Amino acid sequence: MHIITISRQFGSGGRELGKRLADKMGYRYYDREIIAAIAQRSHLNSDYVENALETPVWQMPSPTFRHSFSSDSLFQTDQLNLLLEQRKVLEDIAAKGEDCVIVGRNADVILAEFHPLSLFVCASMEAKIQRCRERAQAGENLTDKQIQQKIKSIDKNRARVREMITGSAWGDPLAYHLTVNTSDWDIKSLTPAIADFAQRWFEKK
Repeated sequence: MHIITISRQFGSGGRELGKRLADKMGYRYYDREIIAAIAQRSHLNSDYVENALETPVWQMPSPTFRHSFSSDSLFQTDQLNLLLEQRKVLEDIAAKGEDCVIVGRNADVILAEFHPLSLFVCASMEAKIQRCRERAQAGENLTDKQIQQKIKSIDKNRARVREMITGSAWGDPLAYHLTVNTSDWDIKSLTPAIADFAQRWFEKK
């Protein structure tokens, strides 16, 4: 069984690379399917699950007329339970014994015992802003400054969640087998080279 995990900066094209890589290598692909599985097991809305998993438990709103200690505590309890469910879902995926690509969810650390090939996908801020613009939904008219703020906020949360779950630094090049800078690349053109690297890496093991 071969597992490829992909951690990525927001807007770097890591999700697209993961999907194309899975298609190229004939692997199963897991991304939002993980959120859907967790939501089904927890009987919760998928959007709520995704938000809970991507918000560090200590980064909660201060109590106001809209928030109370009890509601914050309930959310934090949900977060911890969902993190446990996430681990179970990832372990269930690995237990199937299928070759697969898993995007996000700190799968490289959670599934370390299965010795996955771990990739980190990054890009320049200019490239990430451009990619976000190209993939924006109709009617989404954010300025470059607003997009940049969104990118930084999401990546900051990803770093904090990883630190909380794994104790390791998100984006540390020594924590991954390969760091891919997509700044000057078309993802479709880049995929064959990454697939070749992955194949050679698994053969070397």
